[in-house]
Amino acid sequence: MKQTAKGGGALVACSGGGQVTVRCAQAHGRSDREMARHVFLTGPPGIGKTTLIHKTIDVLKSSGVPVDGFYTEEVRKDRRRIGFDVVTVSGKRGPLSRTSNDSGALNYRCEYRVGQYAVDLPSFECLVLPLFRKVNDRNDTEKKVYVIDEIGKMELFSEPFIQCVRQVLDGSGATILGTIPIPKGKPLGLVEEIRNRKDVKIFNITKDNRNNVVEEIVTSVQDCRELKGN
Repeated sequence: MKQTAKGGGALVACSGGGQVTVRCAQAHGRSDREMARHVFLTGPPGIGKTTLIHKTIDVLKSSGVPVDGFYTEEVRKDRRRIGFDVVTVSGKRGPLSRTSNDSGALNYRCEYRVGQYAVDLPSFECLVLPLFRKVNDRNDTEKKVYVIDEIGKMELFSEPFIQCVRQVLDGSGATILGTIPIPKGKPLGLVEEIRNRKDVKIFNITKDNRNNVVEEIVTSVQDCRELKGN
């Protein structure tokens, strides 16, 4: 149940307990920094970006915001990480990658690898690409929040995925809530494009801020949705 908070916001429940105040964007007096249309989180592996994505999704859904998209999730066997799955917001799941010892038949036909992981590109594209067709659905009366967690080396083997992300970034059908890796090694083209866009707000997630940044992320996404609707 929503409750009114001081300052005109709404208190909504967040998974794991607690409440977050969701504030409506103001129509006037925005700074250039507040004119973002998309929100991305970045930070080192294991810092908690996906956890923050989950918390933000919970708050947005609790406040009635339509959310779609996908996130990645570790797959473990005997306490050892053997790969990653891609999971849609609606709950569908498929393999994204597996270690060489656990990839089975994939190991023999895989053209795409990141370190020890063999990437199952057909599985990824089969699950993710259809989601993009819904982004600009003309029957939708509200602007969606589209989750893309993450845009990294494995996902960027897919050229159709790259084109779909660019279309959403440039379009007006949805606000992206996504994650990108920190710069390391050879630059990733699409990641650098996103990092340098003036209409993207990026949160650098650290151990110091990861426990108290959810409210600011939610507010930024709400601001982006209102701007998209203008």
